[in-house]
This record gives sequence, structure tokens and C-alpha cells, in this order.
Amino acid sequence: MNKSLAKRQAFFRELPLHLMLIPSLVLVAIYSYGAMAGTAIAFQRFNPAHGLFGSEWIGWANFQTLFSLPNFWPVIRNTVIIAVSKMVLLIVVPVIFALLLNEVRNRKFKSSVQTLVYLPHFISWIILAGIFRELLSPSSGAIGILLSGIGIDPPFFLGDRFWFPITMVVTDVWKGFGFASIIYLAALTSIDPVLYESAMIDGANRWKQTLHITLPGITPVIILLSVLSMANVLNGGFDQIYNLYSPVVMETGDILDTFIFRLGIEQAQFALSTAAGLFRSAVSLVFVVLSYFLAGKAAGYKIF
Repeated sequence: MNKSLAKRQAFFRELPLHLMLIPSLVLVAIYSYGAMAGTAIAFQRFNPAHGLFGSEWIGWANFQTLFSLPNFWPVIRNTVIIAVSKMVLLIVVPVIFALLLNEVRNRKFKSSVQTLVYLPHFISWIILAGIFRELLSPSSGAIGILLSGIGIDPPFFLGDRFWFPITMVVTDVWKGFGFASIIYLAALTSIDPVLYESAMIDGANRWKQTLHITLPGITPVIILLSVLSMANVLNGGFDQIYNLYSPVVMETGDILDTFIFRLGIEQAQFALSTAAGLFRSAVSLVFVVLSYFLAGKAAGYKIF
């Protein structure tokens, strides 16, 4: 009887908290799960005049058409190259930065550096696109002038098919590594200081302490973020590339996001664009499940 009473009291005590979740749950149900009904367009010869329920069902024909497009597989190649490069560097660079910043003992300098590297994360790519177009101009940009001053012929970073993907990766890492390092800095604070004191007594220098204490201490966080990042294996960054690319660099700079945008918005091929979006989601799901499985097998790490 006492247990039943305690459960009722706990229910009524927590009821306001559950009620607060209702608006969020409604929004998720409508805009996340409800919107999934639109994926049916990928299996139809969709006609906006007939709507979702009046259009003809054609099975996998849209996917067959999509996979037979001459520029589809080059787009997939570009997306994978750019996305995987970003994923890897946005793990490696923030970890290195967090380790280096953790060694700084001057708190004012440390906080100043943190603030400076966090700021780019909050600037939209629309603004940054204009800034980078000016900076990277081979004739009048600051970087072009600097390279010319030291005797190097400046490349056209945003207009050269070779340099464009590299530029996208480097600028995205510059924008995001500071904010990403917050998680690793937080993970570093959870390591027991006694471990470092014991290592110092045993004669371990800072490099050995980092190798045998710091890195193993943040390995679970690195694995977690690596697994979660696998969902972006076909996400090259629409905002960035759409604002910076041009027809000149389409061969190496066109990614799946911009390809879907052109199909659906510019060319009004809604069925094909939906099929491409569904294909991307399916591939991302496979990679997330696979990476989660490998993380559990190789490192014994479980997210859930």
C-alpha cells in the first residue's frame, strides 16, 4: 500500500514536467514523423495537381532513373570525399586543440583563446561566404596578395576544381573545430587528477601522461562522437557549398545536397529529389548502425 501511494505521489509530483514535454512532442510528431509520409513520393510518378494520394505508384522506377543519371555517381563521390574529410578532421583537430589548450595555465589567455575559436561557429555561411570570396580572391584577396608577396602564384581557391574541395574542408574545420572542442575539454575535466600525480611520481613526462592517461580518458567520448558523426557520411554541408560553389567547380564541388536542391526546387522533379533524399537517409542509417556495432565489438563501448 505504501509503495502504491509513493508511486501516485511521484506521478503527481512529476506530472507538470511531463506536461511541459507535450508541445515539443507534438512538434516532433508533426514535423519529424508526420513529414516522413512524404517519402511516399519517391515511389510515385508524383503530380502536384493529383497530390500524394492521387499520383500513380511506380515502385522503384524513380530510383532506377536516379542511379542511371550520368552525374549522380560523381556527385556521390564528391559528397563522400568532402564529408568524410570533414568528419575525420573535425574529430582530430578538436582533440589536438583541446589537449594543447588544456596545458595552458594562464586562465585569462586560455579563456581568450577559447572565445576567439568559438566565435566562427555562430556566424552563418551566408556571411562567411562573402568574407571568404574577398579573402580568397587571387587578384585582390588578402591571402592572394600574401602569397604573391612571397613569390607564390595564388591559386583560385573557389574557382579551381582541384582546390575547391580542399577549401571547403579547411574552411569548415576552421569554423567548427573550436565549438567541437568544448566537448573534449569537458571530458578532460572528468579525468581524476590523482592519475597524473601518480604518473609524475613514476617519472612520466607530459607526453607519456597524455598518451597513457589523457587519451584513454577521453576515448569513450571520441568513440561516441565518431559513431554519431557517421550519420553525416553523405552530408557535405549544403549551406557552405551552395553559397560558395559555381558552375566552374561542379565537377568536384557538387554534392548530394545541392544535387537534391536543384532536382526538387529548381527543376521541380519532386519524385527524383525525394528518392535521392531517401537514398541518403538509408545510407546514413546503415553507417550509423554499422559504426555502433563496430564500436561495441572493437572498444566494448555502448551508447545505449
